[in-house]
Amino acid sequence: MRTTANLLLVVIALSVVLRTSLYVHAAPPKRDEASAEETPLSRTDRDHWAFRPLARPAPPKFAASETIANDIDRFISSRLRNTELRPLPEADRVTLIRRVSFGLTGLPPTPDQIDRFVNDESLDAYERLIDRLLGSPNYGVRWGQHWLDLARFAESDGFEHDVLRPNAWRYRDWVIDALNADMPYDEFVRLQLAGDELRPGDHDALIATGFALCGPDMPDINDQKERRHMVLNDMASTVGSVFLGLNVGCAQCHDHKFDPISQADFYRLRTFFENAQIFRDHPIAEPDVVGRWQKAKSKWDAERKRLRDDRSKLEKSSPRFKELSARLAKHQQIEPKIPHARVLLEATSNAPPSYLWVRGNFKRQGAKVLPGYPRIANPWNDEVAPPPHGKNTSGLRTQLAHWITRPDHPLALRVVANRIWQHHFGKGLVSTPSLFGVMGEAPTHPDLLDWLATELPRQGWSLKQMHKLILTSAVYRRASHTAVAGWPNELRSEAEAALEKARSADPDNGLLARQRRRRLDGEEIRDALLLASARLNFRHGGPGFIPPLPEEIHKTVKAQHWRVDSDESEHRRRSLYLLVRRNLRYPFFDVFDRPDTNFSCARRTRTTIAPQSLALLNSELSMEAARHLAGRALIAQSEQQDSTRASQVTSLYRYTLGRRPRDNELQLAVEFIDRQIAILKASGRQRADLELPQPLPAGTDPHVGAAFTALSLSLVNLNEFVYVD
Repeated sequence: MRTTANLLLVVIALSVVLRTSLYVHAAPPKRDEASAEETPLSRTDRDHWAFRPLARPAPPKFAASETIANDIDRFISSRLRNTELRPLPEADRVTLIRRVSFGLTGLPPTPDQIDRFVNDESLDAYERLIDRLLGSPNYGVRWGQHWLDLARFAESDGFEHDVLRPNAWRYRDWVIDALNADMPYDEFVRLQLAGDELRPGDHDALIATGFALCGPDMPDINDQKERRHMVLNDMASTVGSVFLGLNVGCAQCHDHKFDPISQADFYRLRTFFENAQIFRDHPIAEPDVVGRWQKAKSKWDAERKRLRDDRSKLEKSSPRFKELSARLAKHQQIEPKIPHARVLLEATSNAPPSYLWVRGNFKRQGAKVLPGYPRIANPWNDEVAPPPHGKNTSGLRTQLAHWITRPDHPLALRVVANRIWQHHFGKGLVSTPSLFGVMGEAPTHPDLLDWLATELPRQGWSLKQMHKLILTSAVYRRASHTAVAGWPNELRSEAEAALEKARSADPDNGLLARQRRRRLDGEEIRDALLLASARLNFRHGGPGFIPPLPEEIHKTVKAQHWRVDSDESEHRRRSLYLLVRRNLRYPFFDVFDRPDTNFSCARRTRTTIAPQSLALLNSELSMEAARHLAGRALIAQSEQQDSTRASQVTSLYRYTLGRRPRDNELQLAVEFIDRQIAILKASGRQRADLELPQPLPAGTDPHVGAAFTALSLSLVNLNEFVYVD
């Protein structure tokens, strides 16, 4: 019995020692913070791959090989060698330019651009192609869309009334301009969190803070305290997911069920934003300009009130009532204007006290909390300095911004490196790009991820340099299949064997022995249709444009919610500039998986469903593109005095697919045209009933034109048009 009792005491003692040793990494208690119960962090918590300190791994060493273009390939090839998988050879040049053009600009290359690249025999032709695309203003448009998905950008509030935000576009344009200017990523982040504090008086920096206010809002809610509570929670949740890859929002009601994030962690993070004015747009102009505007606006408001008061005393049928109504309408037209934007501003450094809200209920005030970083993401135990007195701002968001952009931040750097990789390969090294916690997927190449994460600060935080590094790697340039023009038979046989083995051993292509095929998103498809038909309007910036809706949808929408632009050329602008309403997604985008803008979207879903084919085949967007595409091909060949069926078909292929038709394709297309002409003539359909090219070249038989429209529509419905190899 004594022996058993002694053993029991030993076991209890050991368990106490072990339990104590697990909690050696707990963060120190916050100064003056009321008690908020939370489980200390353990060594096991800290040992999760995403929370470990960031170190720069050495690239594996390899002998000279055609599969190594830079250090990225050393990490990839090392894994492939261990599995005995062989990578596919490099894709042909037509495939490469189409892949990199869509990847960097969201647009296909033009036939002339393809010809120049294919015929360029210089050693640096590919690098110069990348430089040209990175220097295009369309780069910011494409990569701006990726960031706006994360920022849950929209131009309306959402909820029942979905009120428009007339100045939301300024933040969208700021993102595009910042990316085109290759603003260092650390600065890009800091300005979005604290531009007003970091650069007082800088209007662009102020507009950048619109990031925090991009989410949904309910202005007409009964309790404005609840409204503020919801918006602040959204801010904190978005900061956690976008910059840290952590679903901190799960902790607003209770401690996170899986990750070591307490409810106190969440409300400490939210405290950074508590002092902000968040429910009105602010003027963005010089102080003296704002002052003059305020005086003029006050005078204008007083006159409007006087006119309204005078009119309210009169009968509607009286001449005096009509006279005052006319004067009011005229007065409305001279309202003093000044640019406004939805931005973060603080009126004073005296931040209000912050609390943990029990069960996330804004009516159940819990323990007081002070600003603090999520403990699991703060291995340095950095503390937040108290706000200064007598200033115009608390400076808290500046501290948060500098903490997130530390050049050794393990989470923030791994997250952004993975996002860049994801948009070039269709899938990140971590396939859950905003979920780096324990329920997310582990990285397929952890050393490569850390190498890329440490490379960003070494490249001066330049996103464009990171793009170029990835795009010039051999792994990016690999073929996705073996139907590649120009490969000799021996190479093709080897590639087919390698592809078959890779598909069997690595069906998800996690080891990247081949490139992934990617379906274009709705914005890319729409822009490609407009570009192929020579109708794309490249005007950048400004308020979102509003194109017509399909009649069956237009009938269900309130008139004030979708006022179509009278200038038809506006309807053909890049898709990024199309008005984004939370409660009314543009139908063509909706069917191609446009994300819900109520939430941050890190990776769009890519479905394959019947309505997509129906939209491409029957929508007015596709039909308009087909008519103008046919007209473009027919006119181009008539101007070149080469109006043979073969030359006209070849033009259509080059405008849509970027290549010439193969012999069998050319034969089938010519036969299709002749058959369509015969069918149309036999049907007796008149000119007014035909889908004619726009414009139709003079002297062209309408039946021939209609046949070319049908062929054009067929080509834009090919997988080759809506997929990138």
